[in-house]
Amino acid sequence: MQEGAEPAAATRSGNLVGKVLAAQLAVTVVLMAVLWILSGSVAGYSALLGGLTCVIPNAFLGLRLLLPRREDGAGALLRAAYLGELGKLALTVIMFSVIFTALQPISAAALFAGFIAAQLVTFAGFLMRDDGHQTKVDTSKE
Repeated sequence: MQEGAEPAAATRSGNLVGKVLAAQLAVTVVLMAVLWILSGSVAGYSALLGGLTCVIPNAFLGLRLLLPRREDGAGALLRAAYLGELGKLALTVIMFSVIFTALQPISAAALFAGFIAAQLVTFAGFLMRDDGHQTKVDTSKE
């Protein structure tokens, strides 16, 4: 393994996480603005809260995976992923609970539209790649 390969991979991963989070936030703000104009302020802030209910837990997971760990290796990364995913789930449940119990009026349709729109951006992250770091596969037969 090349020395310095892990920091470069972590930097590329961090860039991708940042791009996905920024895209989720952008989609959330655009949806909020559109719903605010078309359906009023309740729909607008409901969509914003729905999007943030996706973005904030995803940011927590991204930080858990990208922050340096005391141990190196797959086991430490797997533990970080499990804890990050549990924290993400807990944050999502807490945020939805607080929104539905503490905020009135709320548009459930706009709230879930914001959440789902931001969540769908995550799938776009699978399509994003850094073209400068492609791995070539040898398809020739020996």
